[in-house]
Amino acid sequence: MKTTLERGINLGKTIIEKILSAHSGQDCRANDIVVAQVDYIMGQDGTSPLAIRAFENMNGKELFDPDKVALVIDHSAPSPLEGVSALHKLMREFAKQKGCHLYDIGAGVCHQLIPESGQVGPGSLVIGADSHTCTYGALNAFSTGVGSTDLAGGLISGKMWFKVPETVKFVCHGVLPPGVYAKDLILYLIGQVTADGCTYMAAEYTGEAIAALSMEGRFTVANMAIEMGAKAGLMEADEKTFQWLKRYTDREFTPVSSDADANYHQVLEFDVSKLEPQVAKPHRVDNVAPISRVLGTPIQQAFIGTCTNGRLEDLRLAASILEGKKVHPDVRFIVAPASRRVYLDAMAEGVIQKLVEAGAAVVTPGCGPCVGTHNGVPADGETVLSTANRNFKGRMGNSNAEIYLASPATVAASALTGVITDPREFVK
Repeated sequence: MKTTLERGINLGKTIIEKILSAHSGQDCRANDIVVAQVDYIMGQDGTSPLAIRAFENMNGKELFDPDKVALVIDHSAPSPLEGVSALHKLMREFAKQKGCHLYDIGAGVCHQLIPESGQVGPGSLVIGADSHTCTYGALNAFSTGVGSTDLAGGLISGKMWFKVPETVKFVCHGVLPPGVYAKDLILYLIGQVTADGCTYMAAEYTGEAIAALSMEGRFTVANMAIEMGAKAGLMEADEKTFQWLKRYTDREFTPVSSDADANYHQVLEFDVSKLEPQVAKPHRVDNVAPISRVLGTPIQQAFIGTCTNGRLEDLRLAASILEGKKVHPDVRFIVAPASRRVYLDAMAEGVIQKLVEAGAAVVTPGCGPCVGTHNGVPADGETVLSTANRNFKGRMGNSNAEIYLASPATVAASALTGVITDPREFVK
């Protein structure tokens, strides 16, 4: 890793400075305070009920623009508890009354659904009452998580205040070797800078390794920017970006790039051409180690899904490893597609059949296992290997269980053997 500081009197701007300038009408720079117009607002079932109550306490009457607001029932879907059902009912009634879009149970995870909606693209400014809203930075957007009260203010006014973040630029040289994926890359980067290494900054990802990633891989990297403390994870738009968007919308977006003389808080350079698969050990996302250091660790549950790695590419990869084989008898293998669209596409391709034949339990598209609300809460003393973005103590619903994080390939390979296994043994 090479590090350089690029502070000075440069007049150029970063991606995030340009987006916030355009949306605030100010010529803003890092650390300025601005009030900016938002393009889209999202809330999920863990946060929207609080936002709805705050909306009412603020004497909110109507949404600033119902077409630019979506509520998503994904964290506990279908409802596992009576109290949760009441919250879902509140969301349904609010959406119907105010005219905004509601994604009900089975639609999928918010951070897959919002990009699929076609509402977000290069240059967009999006707020969501969920910390992983930074996912949409893969589309060259500034998207970030906010609290439920801030979300309520945005629902009323269509605006949000921001302190313009400084930017840390991650330059990833080289191309990832076979058997090493976007999840390994972002885990490695988080391990290098630590969980608070980019607090309230924008992480800008660039270099050959980022350019070579699929859009699914880029979403994975942007999704986990918050795990290094970043306010956003941003990438420039290229032909891959626009080809992906064409699948979902005919809207025109204008890409935003950082200027050559932009001021960065820090520029970090990495050669990832020899990177090996990475694993985050309990109970911190930045507790990252090369897979060689954790090989042979027994697991009782394997999970593929979440807003990080529940996309079609991830399910395809797992199926390619598991096809014609059986999950180890001591392992429960749970799969949660990221959205209904992903689920249907995986069914049409035969991916779901291969996973089920191998022993997978496929659950409703949603967040349940990841956040520990249902669909796979581990028992005391059990070890889970997951494609999720967090492994905090109690994250999956039991504080006496241990969670390791890895790529879909590592999880699939380990589900076969019953221990943490190097996926390069199985990748074709």
